[in-house]
Amino acid sequence: MKTIALEMVPTNVEDGVERAVEEAQKVAERSRACGLANRIQHVMIPGMIAEEDDRPVEMKPKMDTLEFWEAISPELEGVRGLCTQVTAFHDTEELTKRLRELRTAGMDGIAFVGVPRTMADGEGPGVAPTDALTKFQDTVPHRGVILIPTRESETGRFNFKCESGATYAMTQLLYSDAIVDFLVKFAEETPHRPEILMSFGFVASVESRVGLIDWLIQDPGNEVVAREQEFVATLAQRSFEDRKRALVDLYKRVIDGVHDLGFPLSVHLEAPYGYSKSAFETFAEMLDYWSPR
Repeated sequence: MKTIALEMVPTNVEDGVERAVEEAQKVAERSRACGLANRIQHVMIPGMIAEEDDRPVEMKPKMDTLEFWEAISPELEGVRGLCTQVTAFHDTEELTKRLRELRTAGMDGIAFVGVPRTMADGEGPGVAPTDALTKFQDTVPHRGVILIPTRESETGRFNFKCESGATYAMTQLLYSDAIVDFLVKFAEETPHRPEILMSFGFVASVESRVGLIDWLIQDPGNEVVAREQEFVATLAQRSFEDRKRALVDLYKRVIDGVHDLGFPLSVHLEAPYGYSKSAFETFAEMLDYWSPR
């Protein structure tokens, strides 16, 4: 795909379609103001499901991926869709119907994701994500998985997903250059070269009070993740210019480290606290250094 994708989380059902349209209009306005209007080729819409009760920001019922996409796409001229799809709650027939609907609606890539952290891998009455990678190769040409480079045994896990039929991987939010060592090792040990959709997230000052990013990237007992959490916490307390500089420097280190390893590269941009002018200015400066296009 070699794309730049902006994550747009579905809005709350209680806020109606109007709120979704307003969010899309805000993204379009911020994109134009920061020179990103013709650079963002996709929006990435995560399929939201209930998670742990300790989530720092309350998870209210969200619009369905398809309904949200149909509401926002008229406001985002020329932009196509990517999404994530939890597979474990649909049987093969239901999932087939769902994937065909997503593809017909304009979803170029669909990442198959597992159950929330409240459930164990393999739980759920439906299709496991790795089985979906194999079953739906004719239905979904760009089949994605989640890649967490800081997770233990991730090389073997990712290799299995590639052998099962994954064509791209969307990383967890990157707040260190751990992805570089991971992909260097993966390139040395396997022949697979799926596209890597690298996820970079803006750190807003409100993170100091809320801790949403800290919660999203948590992995208790993992020293690498603990250092990432410390980086985010320190960053949140600094001025905007300092935060932007640190995030752009991280982006440069990652790009320089993975650019020549043979993997097709895309960029996935996240603003966990909303589509602020500061976030879009930071994203624009990142892309001025390197862009997939």
